[in-house]
Amino acid sequence: MVDESFNSILTVYRQRVDKALLTHLPARETSGTQLPAVMHYAVTNGGKRVRPVLTYATGKALGLSLDRVDVAACAMEMMHAYSLVHDDLPAMDDDDLRRGKPTCHKAFDEALAILAGDALQALAFTILALNRDPLVSDTAKLRMVEVLGEASGAKGMAAGQAIDLESVGHTLTLDELENMHNHKTGALIKASVLLPAVLSETANAELLARLEGYAGAVGLCFQIVDDILDVVSDTETLGKKQGADIALNKPTYPALLGLDGAREHAENMHQTALSHLEGLGPDFDELRRLSAYIMQRTY
Repeated sequence: MVDESFNSILTVYRQRVDKALLTHLPARETSGTQLPAVMHYAVTNGGKRVRPVLTYATGKALGLSLDRVDVAACAMEMMHAYSLVHDDLPAMDDDDLRRGKPTCHKAFDEALAILAGDALQALAFTILALNRDPLVSDTAKLRMVEVLGEASGAKGMAAGQAIDLESVGHTLTLDELENMHNHKTGALIKASVLLPAVLSETANAELLARLEGYAGAVGLCFQIVDDILDVVSDTETLGKKQGADIALNKPTYPALLGLDGAREHAENMHQTALSHLEGLGPDFDELRRLSAYIMQRTY
């Protein structure tokens, strides 16, 4: 199990991004619409904060102060929250629960949920472009916008979502399943480590490749564990409907490999993630421990 000292680190990062998010979200009180309230509901409704935690841990490993990483961490969580709001919609997975509470389109309505997702996506790019950090160059700002755009669009998450929807009722090979999740889940997780690397403007091509390889393996490990928990956990623990993937006849790792095979594959991805950090010093230990946390998580 993950030790308590690392749980304390996770808590610090989660509380930090939660506080920073409130400084960027639109004020609810001054708006003439419910849109800001829906945006707040989508973003502040709990969650593991895996993506911003990865962003902070990478920034720290590269010698960045945490305050310099806040904007990138917030952008990652906003983009992730937008994807969940849209993923839960009737036209997608049609889910009623997210993080133990009604999904956005259930708590409000479908149109507002769509608009809130749209607004969160736009805000993620806006805060990267308007970053007030005097140490970040315009070149780095532009590259960060590019990284997030590629990770979330037709070369990344959106493509993975499309493959997912088109794969319902079909049996995929392992390579096909991993291609889907490299886009759907892995692309944003890779962006989570690449944004602080771009921000630092010190990472060379070899280190960038190592970080990208690490994040790719972590992203697959995260998804494998997600698929396993959908089978073995319960709705209360997950905060979303247990067995949803089975009910929708989606291709999953347990369906393809069996539970034991899926667990073994998750361990292999964890070891692959660690191998990409081999030879790097103790500054990267939080990333190593984070990979272990992702493999061992129970929700």
